[in-house]
Amino acid sequence: MTEVVVTLDLDGVTDKAGLMDRCVTNLALPDWFGRNWDALADSLTDHDLWPGDSVERGLLVVVRNWRAYAAARPAEWETALEVFGQSADTAPALTVALALGGTS
Repeated sequence: MTEVVVTLDLDGVTDKAGLMDRCVTNLALPDWFGRNWDALADSLTDHDLWPGDSVERGLLVVVRNWRAYAAARPAEWETALEVFGQSADTAPALTVALALGGTS
């Protein structure tokens, strides 16, 4: 059985607020999501917030179009990478992957 795949598309994101807004939209986070790093980590590791049967199958979050944000806000991007990595370490059924391909 393959993982459930969710795309986190950062095209046009230029700051942390934009990243958090995109997480809410693309990851279908609840209205009460706190839009901060701790809340993002908590949401990524909370199986109750994962879509469908991803708890059984695993969840793959593919981050696309991230390079412009990483270049514009390198310190924020470093924090985002730490949150993604620590979340994946905490929730073994979670994989976060950076897409290196083009935009489309």
